[in-house]
Amino acid sequence: MIYRETLKINTRPHGALTLLDDGINAVVSRSGIRDGIVNVFNVGSTGAITTIEFEPGLRTDLPRLLERLIPPGGDYQHELTWHDGNGHSHLQASVLGPSLTVPLEDGKLLLGTWQQIVHVECDVRARSRKVIVTVIGDENSSGRKVHK
Repeated sequence: MIYRETLKINTRPHGALTLLDDGINAVVSRSGIRDGIVNVFNVGSTGAITTIEFEPGLRTDLPRLLERLIPPGGDYQHELTWHDGNGHSHLQASVLGPSLTVPLEDGKLLLGTWQQIVHVECDVRARSRKVIVTVIGDENSSGRKVHK
């Protein structure tokens, strides 16, 4: 079975992290799927999906790291074409990636204790984003465990 919903989030500008766990868990619950996988996909080329421990230090550290690796104001060909100031935003989002897939067992995401799913806003302005959550798997848990 495949079940899909779109989460809508409003982000703050560049470097903002938005916790998605509650929304994703609600989609999984509504899906009725117990075992399978969950794919989380950001629609757009300047936002990303990843996991991190959603605590204040790392919420500061990740954007700072991205700024050091791919700083704004660099000599990006994107700027020569569009002059929109977000060439680095596209590159940062590409490095992190637009999606994440997580195993699902007994209706629960198999995440680590300190691992949360977040949207990372890489664009230079606040955005209204669509995050597509697709749950794929069995509705009925057979009681058998997947080999670990």
